[in-house]
Amino acid sequence: MKKADRKKERFRNEWKYLISTSEKEVLNLRMKPLMKLDPHAETGGYLIRSLYFDDYWNSAYEEKESGVLMRKKYRIRIYNYSAESIKLERKKKFGSYIYKEDAPLTKDEVQKILSGEYEFLLKSPYNLCREFYIECMSNMMRPRTIVDYEREPWIMDEGTVRITFDTDVRAAVGSYDIFDSTLPALSVLEPGKLIMEVKFTEMLPQILRNLLPPQAAEFTAVSKYVLCYEKTRYMNGFEYWYDTQGRMIR
Repeated sequence: MKKADRKKERFRNEWKYLISTSEKEVLNLRMKPLMKLDPHAETGGYLIRSLYFDDYWNSAYEEKESGVLMRKKYRIRIYNYSAESIKLERKKKFGSYIYKEDAPLTKDEVQKILSGEYEFLLKSPYNLCREFYIECMSNMMRPRTIVDYEREPWIMDEGTVRITFDTDVRAAVGSYDIFDSTLPALSVLEPGKLIMEVKFTEMLPQILRNLLPPQAAEFTAVSKYVLCYEKTRYMNGFEYWYDTQGRMIR
């Protein structure tokens, strides 16, 4: 068993804000003396693409919409459409606290998952892959939607603080081939809006608390997965659940 598999779960705080581009510009000016860009953001940012999965009952979506306190979701994540770094991730959420696990995948293994060939997961040295195999076989965990966005990440060592700005959030459509950079996409945020995320483990220094958006800004539990799922649910054959006003039919 991998050492990483034995580590104790350590949840982090995650706060989300829906802000305007003008608010972001002001925040950038105030953050520069205190924080630095993530070294991985060589050109100021990078593209994140995540393929989200859900089970037969759409539990990840339904539990989020119902406000279930403890929930989880699975995704495969890549950066800048590249196969250089591919991760299977499971994100657990307890209120405003999160815990993320990941395991490496190869491009061939991603293609196997998309083709319904899950046997290799059972033989993986990573617990996460083996548990994902059980989800796929027992609960019919399947791809649901691709989420794309541009991320600008800022970091501060004190309190392991990370502040990110996610712009141009969109749902890629046409296929589940996450390596296809030509997939068309549907925007899910209104023009001029973006998502700001604040994550920290031990503490959030007061000097950074003072930087957070004013009360006029929207503190939100917005989910990029939910936004993109709803934008593309017509593709999944679930449209009959909704009436013309978008309300769920029980």
